[in-house]
Amino acid sequence: MKQDYIKFPMHLIFHPIDAFWDMKSDNRGRLVFAFGALALTIVVMILQKQYAGFLVNYTDPRTINSLREILTIAVPVFLWCIANWSITTLMEGEGKFREIFLVTGYSLIPIVLINVPLIVLSNFMVAEETVFYYLFTNIAFLWFAMLLFIGMMTVHQYTVLKTLVTMLLTVIVMGIIVFLGALVFSMLQQLYEFGYNIYRELIFRT
Repeated sequence: MKQDYIKFPMHLIFHPIDAFWDMKSDNRGRLVFAFGALALTIVVMILQKQYAGFLVNYTDPRTINSLREILTIAVPVFLWCIANWSITTLMEGEGKFREIFLVTGYSLIPIVLINVPLIVLSNFMVAEETVFYYLFTNIAFLWFAMLLFIGMMTVHQYTVLKTLVTMLLTVIVMGIIVFLGALVFSMLQQLYEFGYNIYRELIFRT
C-alpha cells in the first residue's frame, strides 16, 4: 500500500491514460494523496515567491501573505471541482465528485516535482540561464493541463471535443460562481450596514 502511494503517481504522470482508467475502474487513487498534492503545491508556490532567485522573482518577500496564497490556489481548485461536477452531471458525465477531485489533485504532481528543484537552481542562475527557468515552469503548467484534460476525459468517458467543451464551460461556471458569491457578499455587507445604522439610530434616540 505504501509503495502504491509512490509508484502510482509516478506511473500516472508518464502513463496518464492507463493510470486514470485504473483510478476509475480499480479505485487506485487516494484522497489523502490528492489533498497532499494540493497542500504541497500551495507550499511550493509560497516558497517560490519567497526563495526563488532574484533574477526570476519579482515578489517582495515582505508582502507575502500565506493565507492569501493558500486561498489563491485552494479556492480555484475546489471551484473547478464543483463547477465541473455541476456541468458534467447535466452532460451525462460518468465522473463522481470524488473522481474529479482525485484527477485534479494528482494532475498537480508535475508542478511540485519541477518547481522544487527550480527554486534551488534559480539562486545559482545567471541572466542568460533564466530562459530555462521559464521554460521548465511552462512545461510544468502544460504537463498539469495535459494530465487534467486526459483525466477529465477518462473519468467522464467523453470524446476529446466534448472534454474541451465541458472544460470551457467549467471555467465559465467558475466565473459565474465567483460573480454570484461576490454579489451575495456585497448584499450581506450592505444589509449589515443598514441594520447597524438602524441600531445606532435607535440607541442615540433612546
